[in-house]
Amino acid sequence: MDVFAKLKILTAAAKYDVACTSSGVNKKAASGGIGSAAACGICHSFSADGRCISLLKVLMTNVCAYDCQYCVNRTSNDTPRAAFTPRELADLTIHFYRRNYIEGLFLSSGVLKNPDYTCEQMIETLRILREEYRFSGYIHAKAIPGSDSALLTRLGLLADRMSVNIEFPSQDSLQLLAPDKTKHSIFTPMGYIQSRIQENSRDLVKYRRAPKFAPAGQSTQMIIGATPETDFQILNLTEGLYKKYKLKRVFFSAYLPVADSSLLPALDTAPPLWREHRLYQADWLLRFYGFRASELLDQQHQSFNPYLDPKCNWALNHMEFFPVDVNRAAYRDLLRVPGIGVTSAKRIIAARRTTALHFDGLKKLGVVLKRAQYFITCGGKTANNIKIAPNAALTSLLSEKTHKLLQANFPSPAEQLSLFTQPQHYPPLQEELRKCIASQT
Repeated sequence: MDVFAKLKILTAAAKYDVACTSSGVNKKAASGGIGSAAACGICHSFSADGRCISLLKVLMTNVCAYDCQYCVNRTSNDTPRAAFTPRELADLTIHFYRRNYIEGLFLSSGVLKNPDYTCEQMIETLRILREEYRFSGYIHAKAIPGSDSALLTRLGLLADRMSVNIEFPSQDSLQLLAPDKTKHSIFTPMGYIQSRIQENSRDLVKYRRAPKFAPAGQSTQMIIGATPETDFQILNLTEGLYKKYKLKRVFFSAYLPVADSSLLPALDTAPPLWREHRLYQADWLLRFYGFRASELLDQQHQSFNPYLDPKCNWALNHMEFFPVDVNRAAYRDLLRVPGIGVTSAKRIIAARRTTALHFDGLKKLGVVLKRAQYFITCGGKTANNIKIAPNAALTSLLSEKTHKLLQANFPSPAEQLSLFTQPQHYPPLQEELRKCIASQT
């Protein structure tokens, strides 16, 4: 099999892994080297489905010793198999780079023979790129659970970012669908990688020129919708991962049915893309807005509101904290106002040092008043004397079409719209609501 036939198979097999993003590291090639990595992200080419990408996203091999039920590359699946040699993949990466197709590499792999052997093949590929080609571009490498720590060290010194996929939010689901993997085999390398990354700051003081271990940090991925875990469970696990392992990102992948198994959703099941979207919104709130998982969901409400984003939903359920005066509120309080983001909150703090802010000025600062006006005042005054109340805000935050549809179809005209009502409770509405929400977004 020639190299390009392998490329076709192994890039297609890699598309199910969403755990890649902008590089998160600034790096220029040394004299005589090639390639660079930019922290702001590098996007110069497009995939077949129209996504702007810059990385060659590929598997070392899709030959796998494991039989994970959800995976298209499981050993029991009848699919074309291929494997690159380290030299083939390194050469291919450089050829693509020189033609300006890519600026970096995202490398994962099936488990060929055993985790250590697979890791050795990945290390050799990266060694050729770094040492022989002197390639300084961004490389994201997937750590293979079960690999020896010495191999992980070598891999981390060659890669910019590493990741270990959790796959499922609970040990029960992992045991059921991926019996060859264990919670211990996943969290052990994750903890080891984190400890080595922490050494970077200590080594920088003693040995400024010492090689950095995965300087862009580590990430992970969870599959959403293949198992019964709730958004509440997933979000609490996500928060725990950020705190314990200092991850750069937790990625969520809506399960795309690729296997006909009684343990998994049917093949005609639509991927839960809207649920994935809500989890990403909540993840943003955890990382940049100072929210805790327990504030967004709880034991009584374990799924996100399909009609409102998590921040709006929280605000409407906690009107006791509103309205806040933009001329006096703390930065943390401004971040909790729907329609005010990190950038606009910083602009408000800077602008009010020299002048009193009014609603017209807030628009210029980037505040989305359609949302924010129900939660803020300027000098004790509301916008256009509007009524600050949950029902009024809810009506505004929902699109007019969506609101009318809900009013017309809820069981009782007198029933108040629950902020936690799920669309599956009203099957006839699912498709219409999906269209309404999509058009609103």
